[in-house]
Amino acid sequence: MTEHPDSTSATEGSWVFNTNTRYFMSNKHFKGDVYQKERIKLGNEVINHQFAVDLSLIRVFNNRWSMMVDVPIISNVRSSKYEHGGNANPRKSMHSFGLGDIRVAAYRWLFNPVTNPKANVQVGLGIKFATGDYDYMDYWQNQGADKTRELRTVDQSIQLGDGGTGLTLEINSFLNVQENFGLYANAFYLSNPRQNNGVRTYREIVSATLANEAISSVPDQFMARLGANYAVDKLIISGGGRIEGIPVHDVIGGSGDFRRPGYVISAEPSLTYQFGKVNLYTSVPVAVYRKRTQSVTDRARSTTAFVNGDAAFADYSINLGISIKL
Repeated sequence: MTEHPDSTSATEGSWVFNTNTRYFMSNKHFKGDVYQKERIKLGNEVINHQFAVDLSLIRVFNNRWSMMVDVPIISNVRSSKYEHGGNANPRKSMHSFGLGDIRVAAYRWLFNPVTNPKANVQVGLGIKFATGDYDYMDYWQNQGADKTRELRTVDQSIQLGDGGTGLTLEINSFLNVQENFGLYANAFYLSNPRQNNGVRTYREIVSATLANEAISSVPDQFMARLGANYAVDKLIISGGGRIEGIPVHDVIGGSGDFRRPGYVISAEPSLTYQFGKVNLYTSVPVAVYRKRTQSVTDRARSTTAFVNGDAAFADYSINLGISIKL
């Protein structure tokens, strides 16, 4: 999920190029909101490293309308024990690299920016295309008939795409309280109508109790931000809160098969430096609350006892970017 780059001050008929990089390492396992700290002590936690670069180009048609194309390039590394013959075996890694899911969106400011310079609301509608490889394969070690290795699809968490054509809705707003102080709010929702992408997870091989999670789901995603900006000359200091995650149920379509629903609430400090036609920005959302919610398949398995799968979350993520008005 990437935020729509700022184009409020771009002139009619201009272009804005934006590149954003995001890195995080997730290894803290949660069931519900309970931290499974014993996983790290035992050394059997799953560790994911993700590095993503989003390249986006915005066309500003006039002071109300704009359009964006976003192209992500993703690199993932996942290390674990349970996927490579069990926790008694050494930790091994799997990788994925390539093009992610491309998104195209159109935006409109609801109020005329000329007559409403201190506050406005922007609405964006878009389409996410299934351009990312959603059945990327790498070797699972200590598997197969000879117990050496076997080429299989990598875990859902490091697939480059989800296999669904989705619809996106965005709302971006600001309120300038004073000349150098303002408020902002953003919301993003990706709706994926497709229930599953047909890709095998191999979870039923790990445990027979996971037979209802043998195929990957195509889940919705959401994100919302709220905060304040304070400008000091060309430097903008921002601080706020952020929530993002995967819902249990999709807005459209089925919600079964395998997904790891949940969400993380973060405190998000950020800095933006403006000079000429260039903006440099960085933000570091730091997790303050994490929860892996009970999925549809978890609930189906909760016949005699409560079942809640786990998920690994990051402590923080690092975002760096540059925006250039062409």
